[in-house]
Amino acid sequence: MLTVNGLNQYYGESHTLRDLDFQAEKGRCTCLMGRNGVGKTTLLQCVMGLLPTRGGTMRFEDQELSGQAAEKRAGLGIGYVPQGRQIFPQLSVEENLRIGLPARRDREREIPEFIFELFPVLDAMRQRRGGDLSGGQQQQLAIGRALVIDPKLLILDEPTEGIQPNIVEEIGDIIRLLNEERGLTVLLVEQKLPFARRVADRFCIMDRGHAVADGAIDELGDGLVRRYLTV
Repeated sequence: MLTVNGLNQYYGESHTLRDLDFQAEKGRCTCLMGRNGVGKTTLLQCVMGLLPTRGGTMRFEDQELSGQAAEKRAGLGIGYVPQGRQIFPQLSVEENLRIGLPARRDREREIPEFIFELFPVLDAMRQRRGGDLSGGQQQQLAIGRALVIDPKLLILDEPTEGIQPNIVEEIGDIIRLLNEERGLTVLLVEQKLPFARRVADRFCIMDRGHAVADGAIDELGDGLVRRYLTV
């Protein structure tokens, strides 16, 4: 579904992504892993059109993403939950959710009811300001906002960061439900190994801007963990 070949990206003179090859297969939940600073978030931002690239290709289904505006990529069916959530704190929960509606391919202008079924707390807090929600509730709002566009691919950047354990459990359940029951392809960056093992069925490890290992999640052995993931 998403195929990256030979991708390069620079911050000034710093070569961040180096001839990176990566694939997120349709219908799978793929976890992108690696220590801090290896380029995971940079890759997601390149896919979303938030950072410029220098060479290489990024294809989503049959579309080349390079050169397309960020809003066009959402319209192709890519939902994105950035690190830190980035909701609009002064807008209500309902207003935050409605922001994604113009990107829907079917031009639907009502928030899908299944989002409130997934996240009952958002239904109960429709008129509350986003900034007044707890961190876990804001993360649920950010995921709901990404789902509003009816994505084919859902990208989540560290969805468990700074979240209380009970909400982490709920988010894991929802990711599995979206992937397994609704057939949504999921790509997530995640540092918590137990969470990754629970929700993902494939992994890709990055190191120094390269993809250095990938495979089925049950192939993620102790040797790879010690070499590339242990701090």
